[in-house]
Amino acid sequence: MKKINIAIDGHSSTGKGTLAKALARELGYVYIDTGAMYRAVTLYALRRGWITDSGVDRDALLRHLDDIRIEFRHNPATGRSETILNGENVEEAIRDMRVSAHVSRIAAIPEVRRKLVSLQQAIAARKGVVMDGRDIGTVVMPDAELKIFMTARPDIRARRRYNELIAKGRPADYEEVYRNLVERDRLDSTREASPLVQAPDARLLDNSDLTPEQQLEVALKWVKELTP
Repeated sequence: MKKINIAIDGHSSTGKGTLAKALARELGYVYIDTGAMYRAVTLYALRRGWITDSGVDRDALLRHLDDIRIEFRHNPATGRSETILNGENVEEAIRDMRVSAHVSRIAAIPEVRRKLVSLQQAIAARKGVVMDGRDIGTVVMPDAELKIFMTARPDIRARRRYNELIAKGRPADYEEVYRNLVERDRLDSTREASPLVQAPDARLLDNSDLTPEQQLEVALKWVKELTP
């Protein structure tokens, strides 16, 4: 069976990562969490005080952009890839709400996007890649054989994110999570650099009322149609 590239885009907390990881496991493909890459840059900037409520010290970030090294390391105990920032495992740290509140601002900086997109495209050139994010099918892998655009109702997405935080033992307020999600949707869809849009040839997957197993079944059916 020939290998293809699969691009998964969509709104925040639609389960893009869940589907992408499941597809990669089922197909034996490489999974790349592009959102984690932007979160890692955000964490780097937060730790250095370059992000405040009044804005981002863009000049400071861009001066040190080449100092940021991001890679993914397989954890044999969990069977998952974990995000490594300059040699440090930051998989848990990048999921913090403080990072979530600022990642869209960092992702909107063209120079940051260019750096990370170049890394992502180098990986995709080998084929057999499942990549999720917000501009994968439009910018990173415009030639991907399968493009999926995921969405779900905002209240359902906020509840999923809230439950995820609570399950991990992190303090969370549903209303704050909901406001953060809606604001991220607005920022992601209106930014000048690679805004979140559905590619013309992407297949729409609304998983508001689907289980993870059901959405995987749909996606695998689409893959089989393209890899007879």
